[in-house]
Amino acid sequence: MAILQISVVPIGTRETSLSTYVADCIRILKKEKIRYELTSMGTNIEGDLKDLFRIALKMHQTPFRKGALRVLTTLKIDDRRDKKGTLKGKKRAVENKLRRKSYES
Repeated sequence: MAILQISVVPIGTRETSLSTYVADCIRILKKEKIRYELTSMGTNIEGDLKDLFRIALKMHQTPFRKGALRVLTTLKIDDRRDKKGTLKGKKRAVENKLRRKSYES
């Protein structure tokens, strides 16, 4: 399982607010029934890499349908092959290390 971080930024819109575009992209994730986490600067999704690319393309195309003249989409991919990676698991690993360090201090 891979984890993909995506940030879709419409350019050439009439307003500076982007939340309606973000909401439209999140609706795609809800329809796909895929695990995701919305953050203040992007969205993290997990699943099969081929599915993630397909979904990322849908998300990228969404602002164009709302009239954006240009879209900048950034992807980061964590594709681990030695064990199953999950959004929860990545957070848990860091939180465990933080707890362990506080005991050592």
